[in-house]
Amino acid sequence: MTARQWLLTDTPASRRQASMGHWYRNWLAFRRNPLAMIGLAIVVLLIVVAALAPVLPLQSPTAQALASRLQPPGPGHWLGTDELGRDILSRIAFGARITLTIVIMVVVIVVPIGLIVGTVSGYAGGVVDVVLMRITDIFLAFPRLVLALAFVAAIKPGLESAIIAIALTSWPPYARIARAETLTFRNADFVKAARRLKSLATGA
Repeated sequence: MTARQWLLTDTPASRRQASMGHWYRNWLAFRRNPLAMIGLAIVVLLIVVAALAPVLPLQSPTAQALASRLQPPGPGHWLGTDELGRDILSRIAFGARITLTIVIMVVVIVVPIGLIVGTVSGYAGGVVDVVLMRITDIFLAFPRLVLALAFVAAIKPGLESAIIAIALTSWPPYARIARAETLTFRNADFVKAARRLKSLATGA
């Protein structure tokens, strides 16, 4: 059996095989969309350029050359120059490094916070659920950008402050999703059956 047949089989022998087959089918559907593949290529190219920016033959992103400002794309500046004569391609490459760093750090912080809040809220219920969801509603009530700027103003300016501010304003949607999924499993029949069996065993 080839790897493709192993992934596409209708009778998987394990949960791992079923999961990998599901992902492989999704990839095949994604690959059939030309626009999706073009978008993926652009994203991969951006990540590669950002990761290799220091070793690529690029000009300094901060070096100014007022005599060459607002130049059109050409051999010396592949994407032209800005109003201060700085190379736009090099600024995009080095700027992408900062953007990707912020995105990765925000995801690392936001997802655990949202999952913990949502899971605890959905599982505990009662007063805990009400308190945590009202806190979530408070964060959702304010525009995210305004709230992030308020956090940045409250702490010292910098990249770390921007990451913290964005993270503190981005976790509520994840908490809502985690709470909904927790409530779904909490009220599932197999969970009720397990609780019933536990109570019977304890009573015995």
